[in-house]
Amino acid sequence: MQPETNEAQNEVSRLVDELVSAAKDRWYSATMFAKVPAAVAILKSDPQTQLSVVMETIHRVSALRDTLGKPKKSPEFDARYLNLHHEKGFPNGATVLMPQLLRRKLPWTEDTLVDAIDQTARLELVSIWNLPYVPSLVKLAEKWIKEHGLSAALRQCLDRLRTALEPIGNAAEQRLAREIVKLCEDVPNVYLAVGEAWSDAALADLGTMDAKRRAAWNALLVHCQAGGKGKFTEKWRKSAVPLIDAVSFDSLKETLLRWFPLVDKPRTHTQKRRNEWEPDFNNLIIDPHVELLRGLVWCCGLREDGDLARALARLALSAYRKVPGKGPRLVSLGNACITALGMMPGKAPIGQLALLKVKVKFGTAQREIEKAFNAAAQREGLPRDEIEELAVPSYGLEEVGAYREQFGDYRAELLVDGSSAAIHWSKDGKPLKSVPAEVRKELAEEYKELQATLKDINAMLPAQRERMDSLFLAQRSWPLALWRERYLDHPLIGTIARRLIWTFTANKKTSAGIWWNDGLVDAADKPLRVAEDAAVTLWHPIGHSVDAILAWREWLERHEVVQPFKQAHREVYVLTDAERSTEVYSNRFAAHILRQHQFNALCLARGWKNKLRLMVDDTYPPAHRMLPQWNLRAEFWIEGIGENYGTDTNEAGVFLYLTTDQVRFYPIEAAQLHAHAGGGGYTDRWNPTGNDDPVRLEQIPPLVFSEIMRDVDLFVGVASVGNDPNWSDGGPGGAYREYWQSYSFGELSATAQTRRALLERLIPRLKIADRCTLAERFLIVRGSIRTYKIHLGSGNILMEPNDQYLCIVPKQTVSGTGKVYLPFEGDGMLSIILSKAFLLADDQKITDSTITSQLRR
Repeated sequence: MQPETNEAQNEVSRLVDELVSAAKDRWYSATMFAKVPAAVAILKSDPQTQLSVVMETIHRVSALRDTLGKPKKSPEFDARYLNLHHEKGFPNGATVLMPQLLRRKLPWTEDTLVDAIDQTARLELVSIWNLPYVPSLVKLAEKWIKEHGLSAALRQCLDRLRTALEPIGNAAEQRLAREIVKLCEDVPNVYLAVGEAWSDAALADLGTMDAKRRAAWNALLVHCQAGGKGKFTEKWRKSAVPLIDAVSFDSLKETLLRWFPLVDKPRTHTQKRRNEWEPDFNNLIIDPHVELLRGLVWCCGLREDGDLARALARLALSAYRKVPGKGPRLVSLGNACITALGMMPGKAPIGQLALLKVKVKFGTAQREIEKAFNAAAQREGLPRDEIEELAVPSYGLEEVGAYREQFGDYRAELLVDGSSAAIHWSKDGKPLKSVPAEVRKELAEEYKELQATLKDINAMLPAQRERMDSLFLAQRSWPLALWRERYLDHPLIGTIARRLIWTFTANKKTSAGIWWNDGLVDAADKPLRVAEDAAVTLWHPIGHSVDAILAWREWLERHEVVQPFKQAHREVYVLTDAERSTEVYSNRFAAHILRQHQFNALCLARGWKNKLRLMVDDTYPPAHRMLPQWNLRAEFWIEGIGENYGTDTNEAGVFLYLTTDQVRFYPIEAAQLHAHAGGGGYTDRWNPTGNDDPVRLEQIPPLVFSEIMRDVDLFVGVASVGNDPNWSDGGPGGAYREYWQSYSFGELSATAQTRRALLERLIPRLKIADRCTLAERFLIVRGSIRTYKIHLGSGNILMEPNDQYLCIVPKQTVSGTGKVYLPFEGDGMLSIILSKAFLLADDQKITDSTITSQLRR
């Protein structure tokens, strides 16, 4: 740039000052601002003056760096740089005009261009929101490089600008940073930005490598980033194999086992949300990083490796975790993890898929998991319905539920009881209360491996319990030898299977038995001899006499065996006269008010498909469960409640509450009825393929009917607003007061009746037995201040003598119930009822003022 006279420079400063002054009182668009007198004068001036205005504006922006100081990695300081237009001295108005000036043909020299870029990059934190001219400046640099080449000075200042753009989590800045990378590279380089825990670690690792090793890693990462933009293909795989060999698979594995856990960590350069609807960027990963991670994830699926399979499952859980304002964090990355597990050879990844099937309830993820299971079954040459049970790992357990390892003078015993696993330490046969310090210090790696095994087992157990609970409807049967291998004697599954009752059929004779003291016994504790050609199925109470069911319940209580889920105490639902009368539908669970999000979560957990109802002009099918083994589809009809957006819905328009209607069964391929979001019931009006008749309830197999009704009872029993003590006023506007009262203290459901039957046997064993009596619908507890009636369905409480309502939310109850034996896991309401009973039996010791104020009212 040619030297300017003081007069010319003063004129430039005056014009910029006028632009700044014009923008003080209002915000102009670029088009509107071009009509401001000072802007008109600048646009009509000669190119040299226009270039001087550009440089004057950029230097004024750069001067703010001295005022504000170095940007720090905290939301408070970053916010100042992200909102520069609010800072005193910011040339507001001039920056609006800049993109238009930069598109003109001005007398640029390389020194002037380098100065413009360098002064902008000097801020160290550049937001396009504040500095809209930056993309035009980069475009100018691109044109310059095409005409004059890339000098070292220009490369250096562009790299500084890229570094200043990268910490901003927005897509525009990230896209511009990638464009700068392309401008500056001779050989393609992977795009890695600072600001994320995993990318910081990756950059640090690359920085410590020698040139040859770094080049090999760069080639692999570039391939991963390019491929991660699309779908996995065979062509991509073939190109990836030699690149993985160049860095070595062991090096890749060791590196990714360090990087992947860091993906779950918040950004190292944090950023404030501007409002509650904006996604929380601190929990997100920028797009080019997601693309790179997807490619790296696919690399993991090319060879069998148990450690990488576990790492992929944990990364998938992190990717599907929900964040405010967005939903699941990184759906495409989670899907890539499932794809990699599906194509990884061997059985190790199948166990991790089983874990994800239980833990991830996101609909898209469930579909991807099913695809991965099908792919794994085809690859391993196994039937789809067997692939999950065959792939359960033993985790090194030497026998059912036990693993022992010597750590110097100390002995570690990992024991699994079917509910959870724990490590017990001893020395010379004497138990220790904690992990020996010598083990932590001198055998840290071995101890770390043991802890990892414990963590994996505790993650896998609930997944396998849920899988086995679903066997009732799966119609699975095994030859005796196969059942022993996969269930009874499996080191991990055996801890669950040995607490269940099984049915053995041979020569048209059927018997039931359970494992006890190294052998199978019947309900009378007599040894059970099973023919070698027997077929084995999971015992279900449907079709058995009351005496047979009670015999098994007594056996469990006699031996204090805790079943992993309800089996002997499982609720049985049979057709009622009312259901025979209606013929094709059941109203047993109609007219309830449910919390929609909780209902939706329960549907996903129990294998039902459901869509959240929104207050929009749209239609929805019923919640339904496919039963392919029975060629049936079960439906539960529901509709959203309310008319007021924001009151009856959340901010996204999702109905907060649902009302329930019929339960129906259809042939699996039958057309579905739909209901409009605004109500009006289910009809074929919205279904162009017409209507199919439902199946008569009397034609539904008793086991299927019972299990489906049990699911629906669970939905109502857990998600009903009648369970909520805080709803005693009837909820918003008191609209549901009558429903809450009838549900909270009304007739018992089948689940509650089972609860009552168990309490009848359990109460005499409690230390508060002399203060408890059991009525038809209530557990009555006599305290010192009042007498209390705890409803066996809702857990809500009335106080005698006037049936005054007592509000105690579950978190206010105590854990001082002692060790109370329960014959099954999973009934949270039973635990709440017992906890409330122990609390109220000793009501004189209650100190919580929110409770005591009600007791003495």
